Amino acid sequence: MIFGKHINRYYLKNAPILLLGLAALIAVDYFQLIIPELYRMLINGINSGSVLVSGQSAAFTKEVLMQNICLPMIGIVFAMVVGRFLWRICFFGAAIRVETDLRNRMFDHSKNLSQAYYQVNKVGNLMSLYTNDLDTIQECFGEGILMFCDALFLGVLAFLKMWQMDQGLTLLAMIPAAIMLVIGNIMGKVLTRKWEERQQAFSDLSDFAQENFSGIAVIKAFVKELKELMAFRKLNEQNEEANVVYTKFSTLLNMLVTAFVESVICIILGYGGYLVYQGRFNAGQLVEYIGYFSAIVWPIMAISMLIEKTSRGKASLNRISELLDAEIDVADQPGVEELRDAKGGVEFRGLTFRYPDGEYDVLKNVSFAIQPGESVGIVGKTGVGKTTLVDLILRTYNVPDGTLFIDGKDVNQLSIHSVRAACAYVPQDNFLFSDTISNNIAFGLDEADQSEIVRAATLADVNDNIAGFKEGYRTVLGERGVTVSGGQKQRISIARALLKNAPILILDDSVSAVDTRTEKVILQNLRQSRAGKTTILIAHRISTVEQMDKIVYMEDGEVVAVGPHDELYAACADYRRMVDLQRLEDEMGGNGNV
Repeated sequence: MIFGKHINRYYLKNAPILLLGLAALIAVDYFQLIIPELYRMLINGINSGSVLVSGQSAAFTKEVLMQNICLPMIGIVFAMVVGRFLWRICFFGAAIRVETDLRNRMFDHSKNLSQAYYQVNKVGNLMSLYTNDLDTIQECFGEGILMFCDALFLGVLAFLKMWQMDQGLTLLAMIPAAIMLVIGNIMGKVLTRKWEERQQAFSDLSDFAQENFSGIAVIKAFVKELKELMAFRKLNEQNEEANVVYTKFSTLLNMLVTAFVESVICIILGYGGYLVYQGRFNAGQLVEYIGYFSAIVWPIMAISMLIEKTSRGKASLNRISELLDAEIDVADQPGVEELRDAKGGVEFRGLTFRYPDGEYDVLKNVSFAIQPGESVGIVGKTGVGKTTLVDLILRTYNVPDGTLFIDGKDVNQLSIHSVRAACAYVPQDNFLFSDTISNNIAFGLDEADQSEIVRAATLADVNDNIAGFKEGYRTVLGERGVTVSGGQKQRISIARALLKNAPILILDDSVSAVDTRTEKVILQNLRQSRAGKTTILIAHRISTVEQMDKIVYMEDGEVVAVGPHDELYAACADYRRMVDLQRLEDEMGGNGNV
């Protein structure tokens, strides 16, 4: 059994079914301890020709054998079969429900954690929590209750039976068991530590494999298969070593338990045989006593197994608790309101921002406004904070109060859900799911007509490409969309955002993977389809944003200038230099193609 903040609730929640299983288990234990009495009657009947039936001596006949030994034995066996089936359903069924509920809680909590959490915790490690660690919890909950209760009730009942028969022999038999409990407690602490090391080794191995499978194209392109194989072998050997070390300690514990059990049997045979020789025991009573001890062997073995399982369960529960206890640092403040009928106005007022683990300010005193329905381009060198700026609109990170407003309302006074619902987003990393193209485009809506999906794809200039696939819109994409090109992936992501038709559309360098003609088509479609709605487009090419209502030019985390293209070109020397350099590059590139 394992106990902790995140597991204790399930004992109370499943109390009725657990009590039913407990009743069945006690009944099985009770009937199991009647069997040695029947053995005694059989042995004494064979040896002396008479048996005690209800306290009266009776001749050992065929009728006595059938009525007082065989038929009761059949009834006991039937009752034990039914009881064991019942407690398995109760205990193991409850354990599966605990695992299911705990996994749901973990997933629900995981989706609310901020981006900063996933920058520290890798996918492989998180997946091991949802697989290995949860399996361990499920095993420890079901089998742990069984072992603890069975060891307690069967052990106590068998001990009382043995004590009633001979106190001295029972005391001698329990000395090795007491020693084993002390050793088991010490070994349990060691096993907990070794299991944590084993799980960490597995997490490292899983994470390495996941990264390699995701980046297999890069590995092949740089001919680094051998290097990655050697690195995998090293991690695999570390995983093997951690498993072997844990297995050694686990096996050592089982060997010690077995040694103590066998030593007790030697004591019973030696001292019990002496009692038979002295006439204090008869042969039937010695067999009965050995039967009780055989019943108590399982509780002794269960204790060692319980120590091992509890050790593993504690280690896995600690790892899961780290996830469930992780702070949700991007959350609604008390008393927030919903953003209703969003118009698309966005305003920054002296915003300065630093990442939670950052050492310097990424954005510095940013101030500018976007009016509802405006199309705005954001340009600047790589790393000046363009993506960070739009991430803050989506509340990916916390922002200081009074620095970011949507439709004139402080974003911290609005619910995160309603703010994000008012936005459609095309990120730099155009993530596509392993699903059909149609479902990927319709991801932002609960329901979408196929005609609307096709229209969004047409606006993103990807409909012709999709129509060329054998299965068309029913084509199932590979993991992260690897079965389509970069440009197609980018345009499918744009179609997904356009279908949502949100008041605010954010495109983060979203036409970088398409050619100039396709870019012009997409931008023209955006101007027509997004008329009256706010569009924010991050780009590196000035040609991409020069037709926008206004352009925000950034340098080193600061907004240097804001205005239409012509005004910025005339008034901002840095912006003019950037435009001239790009024009020069385009001309040189054009000459090179002649």
